[in-house]
Amino acid sequence: MAVQPTRRNFIKRSSLALAGLTVSGMGTTTSAAPLIDSGRRIIGANDRVRTGFIGVGNRGTQLLHLFMEQPDCEVAALCDVYKPYTTRSYARVDPRYIKAMPRQIPRMGERFPGPVKQFTDYRHVLDDKSIDAVCIATPDHWHALQTVEAIKAGKDVYVEKPLSKTIQEGRAMVNAGKNSKQVVTVGLNRRGAPTFQKLAKEIPEGKIGKVTFATCSHVSNMFPNGIGKMKPEDPPADFDWNQWLGPRAYRPYQYNIAPYMFRWWDDYANQLSNNGIHYLDLIRWLIGEEAPVAVSAHGGKYVLDDDRTIPDTMHVTYEFQSGVLVTATILEASTGKFEPQGFLEFRGTKGTLYTGEDDYKMVPAQPGQFQTWKSLMQPEEYALGKDDTLLTDGSYKNSAFRLIRNFLDCVKSRKEPWATLETGHRSTTMAHLGTIAMQTKKRLEWDAVNERFANSEEANKLLSYAYREPWKLNG
Repeated sequence: MAVQPTRRNFIKRSSLALAGLTVSGMGTTTSAAPLIDSGRRIIGANDRVRTGFIGVGNRGTQLLHLFMEQPDCEVAALCDVYKPYTTRSYARVDPRYIKAMPRQIPRMGERFPGPVKQFTDYRHVLDDKSIDAVCIATPDHWHALQTVEAIKAGKDVYVEKPLSKTIQEGRAMVNAGKNSKQVVTVGLNRRGAPTFQKLAKEIPEGKIGKVTFATCSHVSNMFPNGIGKMKPEDPPADFDWNQWLGPRAYRPYQYNIAPYMFRWWDDYANQLSNNGIHYLDLIRWLIGEEAPVAVSAHGGKYVLDDDRTIPDTMHVTYEFQSGVLVTATILEASTGKFEPQGFLEFRGTKGTLYTGEDDYKMVPAQPGQFQTWKSLMQPEEYALGKDDTLLTDGSYKNSAFRLIRNFLDCVKSRKEPWATLETGHRSTTMAHLGTIAMQTKKRLEWDAVNERFANSEEANKLLSYAYREPWKLNG
């Protein structure tokens, strides 16, 4: 008679996995021996990882909930520049936020099994020797400083995508990781998806032949109002605007910058690095490439009359030395999917791959001019089955859950996680290259070894920016 999965069985089997046995879908195996991290706390195979959460707004809350589902994670601290987010008090959230962004303001009200510390300054989280790891889900311009300082404080780090705001920041983060013993995972969720883990082995091996073209897109019709037009005014009394700005130049507060809408302001983010980063990472992974050799971009703010400082229409082309063209398109003034299935398309000499997170379709190529062959591959369709989607407690877990599970396993085993700093940096660099090409309106040649442009000093000036005092990045 089959044993029905229960939470107790799940925790027991998780403990066995952490002791060195493999459990399907649970990530890497780990050593039974207790490990001492640089924070001097002994972490045994069955111990909980005390985790501090830096940035607990929209995405931070989503990650918090996913971490809370892990039986070996203990929520130790919450940190945010907006006090209602740390106190988890929805009733204290500014009504203007809720009216403008009802889906992006977390409902909160979670129940924690033990006491949870509350901070408005992330440095207090890093100073706490009882905290083993941190989850960083702050705006993009904060990722580098907080990750580097967390590494130096002896914390393991889960940092949300995109890894950095600039290419030089990303390299500093990688260097900080290399000079430490810390485990760092970048929140490229789909690195945890079984579909892509399967395809990342098959496509580079020639499953659809030589790939010469891959494409992705993000489409969202924000016509006619976009993020609106607003004037500077005082932030809510419990919102620390100066701390939110951090290393970026000072500017007055506006309600359509923070929270959440910073994603449409180039000083803090953009949609190529926000949404496009997932797709660019997958493309780079599936074609087995580290970095492009050239990039060009077209587009602009063609339609939306709002305060955004990024394009509403954008098309980027990347060239790889091996002979692959990759395009990424951002359209925020129209509607409709590009791909007939999923969200990525790969065109090879033998066939074309259309894939999403949970399934894919491979369509055999048709012979062109002067060719007499009938088919070079068999058609194939794939969808995740029960064995792929269920974990040991019998529940379905998405790719973000799996990536977090892998991170916690690696915290205990000290093994390399699925989405490393170097992986995150190379994929985030692709987004930054597209942004810089858009800003300079030039076809840029990229030297991936020295991480500089070979044909534009104007573009090289955009590899970093001057931090506002007193903030300094010492990677």
